[in-house]
Amino acid sequence: MASVLVLNGPNLGRLGSREPDVYGSQDLASLEKLLVAEADGRVEIDLRQTNDEAELIAWLYEAVDTGTPVILNPAAFTHYSYALRDAAALVTKAGVPLIEVHISNPHARETFRHTSVISGVASGVIAGFGFGSYRLALRGILDA
Repeated sequence: MASVLVLNGPNLGRLGSREPDVYGSQDLASLEKLLVAEADGRVEIDLRQTNDEAELIAWLYEAVDTGTPVILNPAAFTHYSYALRDAAALVTKAGVPLIEVHISNPHARETFRHTSVISGVASGVIAGFGFGSYRLALRGILDA
């Protein structure tokens, strides 16, 4: 069965307890259940989280090497990680979909969050719908 990598960057392992007014009260296990239900057996959901930029980059290399579509929440790396941006570009230049997602709407938050170095190389960007951002990204991949 084909799979979709759902990659989450720094601090997202604290979902459910970190700023629930911004990120909601559900955790990554809840997100995985939601996506598995949405996939309905069409793809396997491979959900991962790391606080390590190098590990996230390695996972993007894996996506290139295996042709696996990516749903990426780069979290804080969104705003400044040119290394992650270059790895994300490898994914899309290989013809593999990469959708950038955000739980909150970065443009409705602090000014420093308004810039994404990832968006310009992503296949698409979805933000501001809570975990629904991930669900919409998965639908985009499944419908492509």
